[in-house]
Amino acid sequence: MADIFDVIADGTRRDILRLLLDRDSDPRSSGTSVSQIVSELGVSQPTISKHLKVLRGAELVTVREEGQHRYYSLSPEPLDIVDDWLVPFLSSEAYDAEPVAALPEQAVAAAELVGRAAASAKHAVTSVFGKRSGR
Repeated sequence: MADIFDVIADGTRRDILRLLLDRDSDPRSSGTSVSQIVSELGVSQPTISKHLKVLRGAELVTVREEGQHRYYSLSPEPLDIVDDWLVPFLSSEAYDAEPVAALPEQAVAAAELVGRAAASAKHAVTSVFGKRSGR
């Protein structure tokens, strides 16, 4: 498997992952076709196909074939490696050092709210994909 950090370093691949995440959140979605990705991102079909091949190799997407059409869905499990690497940098110990400049109370409250919303959204996405994959 390719190094996950190399795979997600490319902006087009991140755009594809974001598009698939957005579309997969719709319970009526049964995957996104290559032509839909091309249309949405405004990138050529050969370029999208090249990036989808890399994403398949990293097991970040699954493909369902229907005749001559291929439908892609996000498979976020490999991103757990990124999450595991990143979390220590976000722990409270990393922020125990004295801040250079204190944030206003409103900014602190907003940051806490955004953090809780992000954690809640991550949990919701993980739950949805867990249910879809039978985990």
